[in-house]
Amino acid sequence: MTARNARDSLSRRDFIRVTGAAGAGLVIGVYLPGCGGGESAVPPGEGPGALNAWIRIGTDDTVTFLISESEMGQGVHTALSMALAEELEVGWDALRVEHAPTDPSRYGGQSTGGSTSIRQDFELLRKAGATAREMLVAAAAARWDVPTSQCRAERGYVVHTASERRASYGALAEAARQLPPPVRPRLKQPDEFRLIGTPMPRVDSPAKVAGTAIFGVDVQAPDLPVAQIVHPPVFGATVRAVDASRARGVEGVRDVVEVPTGVAVVADHFWAAARGRTVLEIEWDLGPWADLSTERIAQACQDVIASGATARDDGSVTRAFDRAATRIEAVYDAPYLAHATMEPMNCTAHVHPERCEIWVGTQSPSSAQQVAAQLTGLPLDRVQVHTAYLGGGFGRRSQTDFVRDAVHISQAVGGPVKVVWTREDDMRAGRYRPVSHHRLEGGLDADGWPIAWVHHIASPGILESSGRWDEPFDPTATDGAANMPYGIDNVRVTCAHPELPVPVHWWRAVGHSQNPYVVECFLDELAHAGGKDPAELRQRLLKGHPRHGRLLDILTDKAGWGRRLPEGQAQGIAINECFGSLVAQVAEVSLENDGAVRVHRVVCAVDCGQVVNPDTVVAQMESGICFGLTAALWGEITFEDGRPVQGNFDRYRIVRIREMPRIETYLVPSGLDRGGIGETGLPPVAPAVCNALFALTGRPVRSLPIGRIA
Repeated sequence: MTARNARDSLSRRDFIRVTGAAGAGLVIGVYLPGCGGGESAVPPGEGPGALNAWIRIGTDDTVTFLISESEMGQGVHTALSMALAEELEVGWDALRVEHAPTDPSRYGGQSTGGSTSIRQDFELLRKAGATAREMLVAAAAARWDVPTSQCRAERGYVVHTASERRASYGALAEAARQLPPPVRPRLKQPDEFRLIGTPMPRVDSPAKVAGTAIFGVDVQAPDLPVAQIVHPPVFGATVRAVDASRARGVEGVRDVVEVPTGVAVVADHFWAAARGRTVLEIEWDLGPWADLSTERIAQACQDVIASGATARDDGSVTRAFDRAATRIEAVYDAPYLAHATMEPMNCTAHVHPERCEIWVGTQSPSSAQQVAAQLTGLPLDRVQVHTAYLGGGFGRRSQTDFVRDAVHISQAVGGPVKVVWTREDDMRAGRYRPVSHHRLEGGLDADGWPIAWVHHIASPGILESSGRWDEPFDPTATDGAANMPYGIDNVRVTCAHPELPVPVHWWRAVGHSQNPYVVECFLDELAHAGGKDPAELRQRLLKGHPRHGRLLDILTDKAGWGRRLPEGQAQGIAINECFGSLVAQVAEVSLENDGAVRVHRVVCAVDCGQVVNPDTVVAQMESGICFGLTAALWGEITFEDGRPVQGNFDRYRIVRIREMPRIETYLVPSGLDRGGIGETGLPPVAPAVCNALFALTGRPVRSLPIGRIA
């Protein structure tokens, strides 16, 4: 099955034939670390678990790049293609991009998240391009019987400098394919870059603008049934009895089947399945969490916070507090959050007796393949995953629950099926950003400078909740807190995990989505208590981090920190480091007459090391600010009678266009290695806005979402 036609699949045998057989041109392998491939994918000296990524140069002059990273709007297909095209010396318009097939024996593990794509793959893809370039030059030099030093690569051609003879890559591809690859291909120096560091149009934009881009929900095929699942109304609930008689009587409904996650209605199309589920009669065993409420969740966090394991313990906070001239205590809270991707979860699966095919927009094709293999009992090489574009990921699509649904239903009905979750399904039966509860205490010396800091955290750990972590605390719950950069001599951070049934998972920026809000806001409370300017306090505490200090200097200059603002407006500042990048922001905020928060302007300074595509960096900062502002102002999942209250955008508000601030983004080059950008724009916006409100009202904002200030 292709994305448009379930009956026209490209088999693995066909893929190998068209990419590796004689006449296909030049195929270049490059090994990417840390992806868990099989031994056959491991080159000498690279170690186990390497990934093969492939460049194909066809005899028709086409250049195809098979990318193992999922494109979910973050621009990774463009940035990685820039690395390839830069070193390969190929025209930008000549490059084609495909998602690499999920074949662990050749490509290793495939998973996109943690803002790692550019950091992990960039240099090795440059080497892949340089390797292909040098092989093509060598093939041309041999054809012309001239030294390779007299030839150069130029926009898809090899040129003999003296005679200006030219040969296209396509004409040279077959000969180049016979040559041994160079051991150490020459990489360009930064001053030679033609593409890297230059704004480039995105390779996925034309198809998305034209409506031809294929997302998971676009998968179609003749007579392909669509299934919807009624999930338990309470986490931990199970099916006690099902009466499907009325549902089976709905026109278009083909079947009703029980699966481990609920009851599925399989129908001719989406709306028939939707009508069928509304008349499905299910008796549930609600289990022990039928009375779960937001208040009970808060109490569970409060009950365990004093028993947290130590995540950081510098100096002696006890002695520091003994000599402190001022002590400040505060309690902060952040709620569960939904991912709220624009494209709800979906997956198409066809389980055959001897193989399984899956079509899905996923952040982790390898996990989808492994889950399908586990459920069907098939070997991995009998499970083929076709990776589509993702209509938003934010960590949610690295889960496999919707893949499991599709495989289970396909097994039950004995044929292909397309599972489509509704928005309510995803918000009420999905995975959430963990709730968190924080207790802090700070001590100031007689001059008003911080000398002691204690931060207790209670939050479900994502790794701990999935059974993948058995240490005293889960580090995903302390990111941005235990590793805060501020130079305070005496610091203690603890973390406890309450037992709650609500499933949690990666959410954009993970622990950095909430802990920096707490850290940066409490730091402003200390600044206020000590009579210090918030920017001045940060600069003093960051003396051991000159990169941070430089970023703050640029930010405060560009934002006009401390300048006179219109009556009723104030500024707030925050900085955070995560995923290898630094981002600092200043927000300018006011309050409407009804107490609604209005954010007028956000100034953002980002140091992500070497910039690949400036347009992508700016877009991701704007995206992170929008996403983070939505969470800060309105985002929350609450519970009543065991059930999530919010189910769609009517009650899970997002920032409207009219509410978006003016955003100014400044790229601060540092000459360091590339950092991630997909998540790093989000963490500073909530504390910057809250600190502006603190400056405006004199009251710290200790609980999210803000909504309206009474």
